[in-house]
Amino acid sequence: MALSSFDIDAPRWDQSTFMGRLKHFFNITDWRTAILPDSRLDEAKALVESCRAGSVPPGTTEEQLHYAKKLYDSAFHPDTGDRMNLIGRMSFQVPGGMAITGFMLQFYRTVPAVVFWQWVNQSFNALVNYTNRNAASPITPKQIGVAYITATSTALATAVGLNLYTKKAPPLVARWVPFAAVAAANCSCCVTVMFKAAVKGITQVVVSRITMAAPGMIILPIIMQRMEKYKFMQRITYLHGPIQVMMVGAFLVFMVPAACSLFPQRCSMAVSKLEPELRDSIVSQYGDAVQRVYFNKGL
Repeated sequence: MALSSFDIDAPRWDQSTFMGRLKHFFNITDWRTAILPDSRLDEAKALVESCRAGSVPPGTTEEQLHYAKKLYDSAFHPDTGDRMNLIGRMSFQVPGGMAITGFMLQFYRTVPAVVFWQWVNQSFNALVNYTNRNAASPITPKQIGVAYITATSTALATAVGLNLYTKKAPPLVARWVPFAAVAAANCSCCVTVMFKAAVKGITQVVVSRITMAAPGMIILPIIMQRMEKYKFMQRITYLHGPIQVMMVGAFLVFMVPAACSLFPQRCSMAVSKLEPELRDSIVSQYGDAVQRVYFNKGL
């Protein structure tokens, strides 16, 4: 195949299947791409744009084009083509998520520690949400602020409330409080949207985010609860935090791409299910020719 006719935007794997999406997200959430310099990412973008224009540089291989597209997808927004901030990229979910989640699981006993780490986590999530939003739909500073305050308040209220409630509960129950707070904060995001398409997209994102966090935040406390009974673990209490960070990282390496793969990124909805005013607007312009609308649900 002549590389001048290579369709670099064609999915490398079938996006209609879970396994196809899983391979795609394993590719673009690779944490190693997060440590590459901007100059390397800009080179990849230039190669992708050259390929789109049908002018592939001589000597370029198909594998180099695939790698350039991997870097492009990992660092540039699918709607705008702008380079995304480092912390908000999905390729930063493993290093960023493992550090924050590890410390949430380690420092769960005192209210000040719970408040601080839940605030850090929600601030991180807010940046990720904004970075991976559907940029084709305008979002106001007020909407961003409401979503952030709602999620943070929900997380703090849940975490502090359950932290106090579980003082007399078995130790393992208290270790699960951070996950309950994270799940509650994610669910609160659905309350702040008004359009049916947005509800569908955000609901899928919420399910993905909770699925992403669940194995590490549910299974790891059980593992640590048992490990801490051993004398060697009791001698190295100062390493419990780093140990949990590394173990969360092991979970996230697999769970980030798996959770992102649960639903297609390109979401669709029947025109008949849209709000009356939006449905009427589409019908008045296109008649019955348009039966479904498509949108990027975000990540």
